[in-house]
Amino acid sequence: MSNRFPIRKVAVLGAGVMGAQIAAHLVNVQVPVILFDLKSVEGRPSGADAPTRPTASGSLPAGAHPGSGRPSAIAERAVANLAKLKPAPLGLASDAELIETANYDDDLKKLKGCDLIIEAIAERMDFKRDLYAKIAPQVAKHAILATNTSGLSIHALGEVLPEALKHRFCGVHFFNPPRYMRLLELIGTPDTDAAVLDTLEDFAIRTLGKGVVRAQDTPNFIANRVGTAGMLATVIEAEKAGLTLDVVDDLTGKRLGRAPSGTFRTIDVVGLDTVGHVIRTLQDNLNADTDSFYASYGTPAVLAKLIELGNLGQKTGAGFYKKAGRDILRFDARRGDYVPSGAKANEVYGRMLKRPAAERLKLLQASTGAEGRFLWAVLRNAFHYVAVHLKDIAESARDIDQAMRWGFAMQQGPFELWQEAGWLEVARLVQADIDAGRALSSEPLPDWVFSGPVAEAGGVHTAQGSWSAAKQRFVPRRELPVYQRQLVPELLLGEAPSTAGERGGHTLFEDATLRAWTPDGEVLVATLKTKMRVISPQAGEALSRALDLAEAEFNGLVIWPGSDPFSVGADLEAMLPGYVAGGADLVDAMQQELQQLFLRLRYAQVPTVAAVRGMALGGGCEMLVHCAKRVAALESYIGLVEVGVGLVPGGGGLTYIARRAFENAQTSTDKDLLHFLSEGFTAAAMAKVGTSALESRALGYLLPSDTIVANVDELLYVAIAEAKAMHAAGWRAPHKRLFAVGGRDAQATITGQLVNLRDGGFISQHDFDVARLIAGVVTGGDVDPGTRVSEEYLMTLERRAFGQLLGHPKTHARIMGMLATGKPVRN
Repeated sequence: MSNRFPIRKVAVLGAGVMGAQIAAHLVNVQVPVILFDLKSVEGRPSGADAPTRPTASGSLPAGAHPGSGRPSAIAERAVANLAKLKPAPLGLASDAELIETANYDDDLKKLKGCDLIIEAIAERMDFKRDLYAKIAPQVAKHAILATNTSGLSIHALGEVLPEALKHRFCGVHFFNPPRYMRLLELIGTPDTDAAVLDTLEDFAIRTLGKGVVRAQDTPNFIANRVGTAGMLATVIEAEKAGLTLDVVDDLTGKRLGRAPSGTFRTIDVVGLDTVGHVIRTLQDNLNADTDSFYASYGTPAVLAKLIELGNLGQKTGAGFYKKAGRDILRFDARRGDYVPSGAKANEVYGRMLKRPAAERLKLLQASTGAEGRFLWAVLRNAFHYVAVHLKDIAESARDIDQAMRWGFAMQQGPFELWQEAGWLEVARLVQADIDAGRALSSEPLPDWVFSGPVAEAGGVHTAQGSWSAAKQRFVPRRELPVYQRQLVPELLLGEAPSTAGERGGHTLFEDATLRAWTPDGEVLVATLKTKMRVISPQAGEALSRALDLAEAEFNGLVIWPGSDPFSVGADLEAMLPGYVAGGADLVDAMQQELQQLFLRLRYAQVPTVAAVRGMALGGGCEMLVHCAKRVAALESYIGLVEVGVGLVPGGGGLTYIARRAFENAQTSTDKDLLHFLSEGFTAAAMAKVGTSALESRALGYLLPSDTIVANVDELLYVAIAEAKAMHAAGWRAPHKRLFAVGGRDAQATITGQLVNLRDGGFISQHDFDVARLIAGVVTGGDVDPGTRVSEEYLMTLERRAFGQLLGHPKTHARIMGMLATGKPVRN
């Protein structure tokens, strides 16, 4: 099998929540997919939650209930249920219709047309083996068969396969939800061809947008092994310290550089039954001889009690927490009932956790308070665990740290934090606790921790690679061709940056707001450095300078943020002092400069490409729509949101909506501008944000000709390639043209609709005032229908409307509320 082997079509076996969401993500990235499950006929299950045990004979468990008469109703129901799931599995809800549904009895012949088959049925080895026996004759000779499992032995599962299929079989562990969770663990067996794993790694990275970690075939692989052990250790240490669930979550969430949901809320989201299953995998496949931490793998009594009660977390409405009206209650194990929650940790520990790593760990280790002792114990146990198990579960320390970043939303992996805090000093503190019997295991830290290359380098991550305990050396990253597309990959602490990447490129100029640099001498890259990439007057000047430089010396300009977000818009905090000092005229001048900058991007003499990731809101949205081309990561959230602070878009966003409405009308037999204007007006007036690049394209902020990429690490590579291609094709800026607007008739129609919404109590008076001003701009104001206007004319209307609202007390309240809380004020 070649590394160039294309995966054109995929089958997903099992239409449970996980299988259906895997199918949805394949549709998100434009991969044709067939979703299989049991046949639904009289006497067989008809719901997506029905038992999923297909066998070679097609027999089913007792208790099956009547079907709907549609043979593939189970898979169809699962597809329909995708619309109910939050967060949304589909980038565009209507794309659910692209998932083909099938059943095991009638449609197995369809497998012959699939290049990859992902089995995602229940986590039972006997169920999975039965299914393999049934499908094996239908698997194409070139196809890959992969099992999605969170911890079952891949080798044991593959033992039942025909010899011809064993070398094309492996494990792929998607994390839930598959669209959003970046980690994908790839697990081979002794029989798996290396080319199969390389092919899947390429597909997962390039097409699915994943971060791939190759895991050993050990119980729960890497992320769930380390994460579950850490969760169990946290429960043990919380009980020792006498801390309540809410305090533990406050300490082990953002404050500790981990997922905001902390420990127990995360378990509620994952599902207590799912966590219980993962714990049992450790219990059933390990023992005290094979794992010195085995004694800590017992199912916590509180978890067992909640599972017994059927309180499985978010999916059942109650778990460690439950909602009672507007109140959130927590489970009190001593009382066996729910009590009010909301307690917070002592702020002294919050301040400790903000200190530099070395100081932070010393303070926690020396702490005498229960919360400080708890935090030190949690971190100590994590360092101890990964050091002891590195040799067995991962090729290198890199795999563990990346798995915990991508699978458990940690800002740093455990090895990274240890290394940053001072390798040998932390190691001595950990070993002292082990010797004193305070740790969860009496096994000492491995010898390589204290002497040899790691001790000499001051940690496991170096410019030469990351430490492999099995190979006793530093190993570099894999050099598959797909990684050459990642000019600025996500690096771990201590790793060497790419010579082609951001800091390795050549800087042309840099100030506090922007860096202009080039990775290759052909295309200039502009990276905003302001907080949240806000566009301050100084940042605007720097971007204008970068555009001058690109037109003079380069073949294109790429605006690339480096990390999320792309830009949350104009700098409101800079604008308000300007308004106070110079009044509306000064703000109008600032706006005009911003508008002219965005027009320059549109009419530049070199192609301008916006490389979009994360949020692109307000002025950030206006900046990208004026570029010649957009390359957007799938998880891009784009919209004009100014109404949330009581303003109208003032950087050309409304002008763009009006121009696009005219351009769309020109390509249609329907020449009524209002029909083409309505969606853009509604999006701006309601501050609609596309919750994916696909939805943003449906809203008109991305064009059909724009490029969507799944992997954020490839965003810069693709954007530069687009700029080069446009230059090679003889790029010329578009002509400036006048375009027709809807005029006073369209404005009156929209205003009448707004009156109905206001009088019906659906919008406030201030919402009405703002939306009416938006309508006045996008329709061209008080002019005859069909009047042709320029972009500059409409931008003048934008500035007038913006200035009119900037002096309004209710707008002031909205702005101050947003700056203070980050949340919109409705008034």
